[in-house]
Amino acid sequence: MLEKLAAVEARLLEIEEALHQSDLYSDPQRAAALLREQKELTPVVETYRSYKAAMEDLETARELLHDDDPDMRDLAFSEVEAARGRMADLEAQLRVLLLPRDANDDKNVIVEIRGGVGGEEAALFAADLFRMYSMYAERRRFSVEVMNLNETEIGGIKEISFLVEGRGAWARFKYESGAHRVQRVPATESAGRIHTSAVTVAVLPEAEEVEIEINPADLQIDTFRSGGAGGQHVNKTESAIRITHLPTGVVVECQDERSQYKNKDRAMKILRSKLYEAKQAELEKERAGERRSQVGSGDRSERIRTYNYPQSRVTDHRIGLTLHKLDQIMDGDLDELIDALTAADQAEKLRGQQM
Repeated sequence: MLEKLAAVEARLLEIEEALHQSDLYSDPQRAAALLREQKELTPVVETYRSYKAAMEDLETARELLHDDDPDMRDLAFSEVEAARGRMADLEAQLRVLLLPRDANDDKNVIVEIRGGVGGEEAALFAADLFRMYSMYAERRRFSVEVMNLNETEIGGIKEISFLVEGRGAWARFKYESGAHRVQRVPATESAGRIHTSAVTVAVLPEAEEVEIEINPADLQIDTFRSGGAGGQHVNKTESAIRITHLPTGVVVECQDERSQYKNKDRAMKILRSKLYEAKQAELEKERAGERRSQVGSGDRSERIRTYNYPQSRVTDHRIGLTLHKLDQIMDGDLDELIDALTAADQAEKLRGQQM
């Protein structure tokens, strides 16, 4: 590990030297790439330097253990223990920092929410989840753009696709894929009985055109009139777009904009991301013997979380974490959940490296 860290430090020094060259900024793309790499390597190198400083402190304290003065030896013993403790903490941090980085972490994401079992109540909870994710995105200073929306008459959501834009969006949203279950008394329930409903969430990293090349001949594009509850233009113009990718059978729709061109552009973004996700899944299967973390599996059929309103409780079943702060979570306070999922995923990957 120390050899790898020394190489990382040497690379950072190279980058810092290159950034001081006067002709660098005549090539904006290279400058931007170097700045990104500098940002990624700096936390690793800073922690490595702290680790080296703790090693030096340990060696200095060890030399004083042989001092003739008993008080000095006692002090040296305390300093040895303190330095060892710092080194252990820093080594644990370095092992996490050196884990292979998810190449998608800095990408924007496309989130799809669909009401499942539970009819209108599931659609209402889908709307609650969209609100929760929108408020969380705002806390993280990400922007949200609705790409496709199919609402019910009383404010629920049958399905919605939206883009979350911001550096690190995938890193914060990638654990949300799966089935979300809600237990509560529906507003339409007169007898006060608790109902259980389900909503599915899919999170896709936004794919760039260069990552997924789509042959126009492979596409069947249909236009139709927007349907469902909505604005004045609904059912009046054929601005809605349905794109079928013939080789894979993947179908996407977009009907949220009046402009057929805008709907087509958004539908193509969703299609690229779906095809990118399928490509990534295929690559995962090909990595024989690699253990996949259940935290990050992204299986949409897997029940990942339960929101229990009577007990103000949210439970994430993948890591066995229960929080009694449902109101705050539904208002977008997701960091405690997501940080715990990230830590569990890192621990799983560390165990995989040690096997």
